[in-house]
Amino acid sequence: MERRNRSLLQILLEQTKDITSLFISVVVVIGIIILLIIWFFHSSKISIENKNHTTISETQIQSLKDIGEWEFLSINDEELVDTVRHHLFTDDELTRIYYGTLRLGINMQEVSDGWITLKNDTIIATLPPIKLLDENFIDEARTKAFFEHGKWDQHTRAVLYERAKRRMLKRCLTQSNIKSAEQNASAQFYQLLQSMGFKHIKIRFDKPDVSPT
Repeated sequence: MERRNRSLLQILLEQTKDITSLFISVVVVIGIIILLIIWFFHSSKISIENKNHTTISETQIQSLKDIGEWEFLSINDEELVDTVRHHLFTDDELTRIYYGTLRLGINMQEVSDGWITLKNDTIIATLPPIKLLDENFIDEARTKAFFEHGKWDQHTRAVLYERAKRRMLKRCLTQSNIKSAEQNASAQFYQLLQSMGFKHIKIRFDKPDVSPT
């Protein structure tokens, strides 16, 4: 009877050991699975952070500068300019019509040092001030005499040309038009940086050296 009880005890002990061993194995497997899950999410987080990290290379900066002149607003204008030369019995008169197209924009070659910077995940671009891209905006081929009486030399015609040019500048190179050009520049440059992969963008402008009239 004692021998039988011992056998039962041994069997129980062996079963207990098997259950304990099985329990430990299950715990180990569950622990390994938990560690794998933690490692997976940690790796995914690192991958996402690296993907969202904002950088801009010297090559990208140079490609933006290489754009050069960039037009954002074009204004067509015409001016009627005249002059009179008085004589004893009659007057000579010259009236000419001038046509011009004033192109407002920026020159990317004129960006200042450190014009594009990164602050956290935001890229900040400071563009050159809006300016007149071409000083020779009067189309001389379209210039014509509206009325001409008497003989007029090239000097007089040159004087009329300069008067027409000053009038066009005063009429077109206004703060309102400059503001419109800035808005167009901001929108287009924003889209350009977005196409390069940047999400958080701020656009600014340098102040002009001389205020337009």
